[in-house]
Amino acid sequence: MKILLVNKYFFMRGGAEAVFFDTAELLRARGHRVIDFSMRHPRNFSSFFSKYFVSEIDFRQSGSLSRKIKAGARLLYSRRAGRQIEKLVKKEKPRLAHLHNIYHHISPSIIPVLKKHGIPVVMTLHDYKLLCPVYTLFNRGEICVRCLPGKYYWCLLKKCRNDSYGASLLNTFEMYLHHKILDVYGSVDIFISPSRFLRNTMEKCGFGNKVYYLPNFLKPEDYLPDYAGRENRIVYFGRLSPEKGLFTLLSALKGLPLRCWIIGDGPSREKLKERVEKESISNISFRETQSPEKLKKLISKSLFVVLPSEWYENSPRSVIEAFALGKPVVASRIGGIPELVKDYKTGLTFEPGNAEDLRAKLELLSRDHGLAEKMGRVARKFVEENLNPEKHYRELMKIYELARCSRNS
Repeated sequence: MKILLVNKYFFMRGGAEAVFFDTAELLRARGHRVIDFSMRHPRNFSSFFSKYFVSEIDFRQSGSLSRKIKAGARLLYSRRAGRQIEKLVKKEKPRLAHLHNIYHHISPSIIPVLKKHGIPVVMTLHDYKLLCPVYTLFNRGEICVRCLPGKYYWCLLKKCRNDSYGASLLNTFEMYLHHKILDVYGSVDIFISPSRFLRNTMEKCGFGNKVYYLPNFLKPEDYLPDYAGRENRIVYFGRLSPEKGLFTLLSALKGLPLRCWIIGDGPSREKLKERVEKESISNISFRETQSPEKLKKLISKSLFVVLPSEWYENSPRSVIEAFALGKPVVASRIGGIPELVKDYKTGLTFEPGNAEDLRAKLELLSRDHGLAEKMGRVARKFVEENLNPEKHYRELMKIYELARCSRNS
């Protein structure tokens, strides 16, 4: 079957891209012809279909007022993306389209084109963008659900986007345009949610029975488990941003006889380093983003992985990768995390934002290496049995078939 796969980035930028490329590899390995559509970028992997990709756009760049207006218009509804994907569809004639992150750089302008050509549309949800103008349901250090359901004006009133009325107005208008005026996402046949939490939230907000639960997967054979934990060290890896709860982690770690490596980059990096230096927290070290193989080695040598998020995580890739490497996870009890991190089975959970609770769980697991190894083995088995490619492929094909039947009915 010819399947059109769409994502705005065509290089490894984060968890969404990992899922996107894993899905493409999975489909190709089982004989499907995968057709790529994305945005041009210097870091892109090669693609036979790159001539159809939309031109790169960086919304952070400064420029003239006219240039900013054009960028804003493209963010809302990119006619260029619609034209480009129509050329691709006419040439390749895919039987189904599977969308991932398309917001802003591609925009949902491609969905009516796919509908016009009778192509069933499936869309994987990697965040809360269909519900929240700023993706996260998180603002100024806390969970924010004022916009649910459909009260997008709160984004403007609270200046949720960069603490700016201008940027927040654009995101607010975007939501009303896509959902209330054009109802563009109404043409998606099936949404895939990697967590039950996100699926339930979508259903409560009016998306009904179009949302199907399908967890993300990985290839266990690509991850060599090491259950022992060779160093008295734990690891956080991922984006360094306010919603990740890293300042809570600093408070919890202060004075503990346990080292922590914080691996990654993001807007909070410098503030985190400043606090570590100011408070002389000597057991924390920062590492730049690592290559996949180097990261695996660093995790394998650690006792366990920590994820102190304070927003509604969907299905964190970091947790699944830690499990595959035989490491339990200490993580906050929020969003989709408890669906993966089961207390005293695959890890330990704590109350989000509670440094004392986190500290207690870190101490417990760092003292009991036998418990950490036992939970690491259970975590690895969980991945092997539940998050493997074969199981994912079977369920994905069922969803594709439902989408095709829905479009043809």
